[in-house]
Amino acid sequence: MATAVITGSTRGIGLGLAREFLKRGHSVVVSGRSQGAVDEAMTTLAGDVSSEARAVGFPCDVGDLTQVQSLWDKSVAEFGQVDYWINNAGLIHSYKNITDLPPDDFPRIIQTNITGVIHGTQVATVGMTAQDGGGWIYNMEGFGSDGMTRPGITLYGTTKRAVTYFTASAIKEAKGTNVKIGFLNPGIVMTDLGMGDTKDLSKEERRKKKFLMLIGDTVEDVTSFLVTRVLSNTKHGKRIAWMTTLKLLGRVLVSPFVKRDPMTPAGY
Repeated sequence: MATAVITGSTRGIGLGLAREFLKRGHSVVVSGRSQGAVDEAMTTLAGDVSSEARAVGFPCDVGDLTQVQSLWDKSVAEFGQVDYWINNAGLIHSYKNITDLPPDDFPRIIQTNITGVIHGTQVATVGMTAQDGGGWIYNMEGFGSDGMTRPGITLYGTTKRAVTYFTASAIKEAKGTNVKIGFLNPGIVMTDLGMGDTKDLSKEERRKKKFLMLIGDTVEDVTSFLVTRVLSNTKHGKRIAWMTTLKLLGRVLVSPFVKRDPMTPAGY
């Protein structure tokens, strides 16, 4: 069975990805900024660990190249090699215009969302090139990756646009090697968002909520889809996207008749 290293996997999408790999019998390296977060994630995943699928956890700040290299080295020491490396770690800022964001947010988000992906891709590429069978690297896209803009998440969208450019270029550089690189695009995942009641919301806030109810999805649905496609993919440069244009069109067409609520397990 395979081994997957997932950065930023102590909560949200990353934790969901870890669980899905384990459920399919593959081993996972869980990683987050702090040992406490890693320990908590390991406790959460305990029920998914089996004799075939093991999980270990190591703290790692992806903005620090030394720590990323250490994550690789510890993973290889534990499992022998790394088959999948997923650069998932990312930070989002509060919904504010760029002029209203705290200055400390700038380097923190850029260091994690852009530099962290570069570090992970570099370390994994070098390591996988030297191991039998090479390996797969996937970088996580997000809002802004396709060039779409929206006031309030300018900095985050900028970093995701950069990730897409970087990944596309890295794919060209890896062509013909034993390292395969691709994109993961999860769409809008309802992780830490609270929908709440609409009665005290402004018109704009109600409009945003309606939009999220239309396109948002649960962590379980999205990560199950992504891991299934990752494990079956054989194409270098593949973009594995949850929310396709066709799927979105379908939701728009049925929205007058079906009320969705992605905050509930049933999704409606």
